[in-house]
Formats: sequence, structure tokens, C-alpha cells
Amino acid sequence: MSRLAKKPLPLPRGVEVKKENNRLVFSGPKGTAPLAIFPGVTVETVDGALKIKGGSGRTVGLFAALVRNAIEGVNRGFRKELELSGVGYKAVKDGDILRLSLGFSHPVEYQAREGVLVTVEGGTRIVVEGIDSQQVGQVAAEIRRHRPPEPYKGKGIRYIGEVVRRKSGKVAKASLGAKA
Repeated sequence: MSRLAKKPLPLPRGVEVKKENNRLVFSGPKGTAPLAIFPGVTVETVDGALKIKGGSGRTVGLFAALVRNAIEGVNRGFRKELELSGVGYKAVKDGDILRLSLGFSHPVEYQAREGVLVTVEGGTRIVVEGIDSQQVGQVAAEIRRHRPPEPYKGKGIRYIGEVVRRKSGKVAKASLGAKA
């Protein structure tokens, strides 16, 4: 069994867990999140914490991580931030559709999934928020996929804090070769 799964998972103030049939339903200030209980795994509530038992080590460890994410999601939520860098690159939110100008001959339109909130700050910053960690990451990756950062000028859509390895290009390589 995983070391992290052996520890009881404390429930923060304002987060409640209900066991319905074969699933847990977490509710908190940000919303509700259902989670199916894995076969062979048992969940008990002890002194305001969840204790997970049974199953193989990997199964219990994965289930504990999913429970931890559900608690975090309904309590504080998850957030990914993207940045557009490039001349003329911008984002506009039109209702529930995100319109991206990425240097193509046409604007790119993206419809976010239900349960995920996409907002635009300043025209070049896109914020993806929600209570499900997997969905927030998936939506951010789908938006980034429209124009990932390229290695020569660094133009494209990148995560805030992402480091893009830059290449020197042909001109710099030619001048280095001429000096040698």
C-alpha cells in the first residue's frame, strides 16, 4: 500500500462527503464532485478525515490521489493560465466561445467544456478554472494545441512560467561557422 494512502485525508472546513451507492460525492464552496469508489477499496470517515483501505498498493494510491484532488477542487478549485505571445495574437471571449487570433487566415474558435470556466484577461492571458483537475488541464492543453510555442521566436500559446528552449537559427549558425 502506498505511504500516502495510509494517512487519513483531512477534510477542510466547509467540505462534506456523502457515500451514495458505490461512489463518494464531495461538496464544498466551489461545487460538487462525484467520484466512483474503486472495486476492493473501502472508505471510512474517522474524526473529520477519510481513511482509505483495501485493494492493491497502486489502486489505493491512485484512489487516494483522486480523493485528494476532489477535496482540493471543491474547496479551492484548480487554475491554469496561458499566455499568447506574438504580433497580433489575441483572445476574445464571446459568450461561451473563445475566439483566438493566432496568425492564421481565420480566427480559431474554441468551445469550453461544461464545468470549466475560461476567461480572458488583457487580451493575451487566458485563465482556465474548474473543480476537476483533469478537465482543467485538458482544456488548457486543447487551447495550447492550436499554436504551441515555436523554438525560433517563441511565438505561440504557452503556460505561464513555461520555459521554451530557443534555437539560434540559420543566421547565428552561419556566423559561428565562419569564425571557426
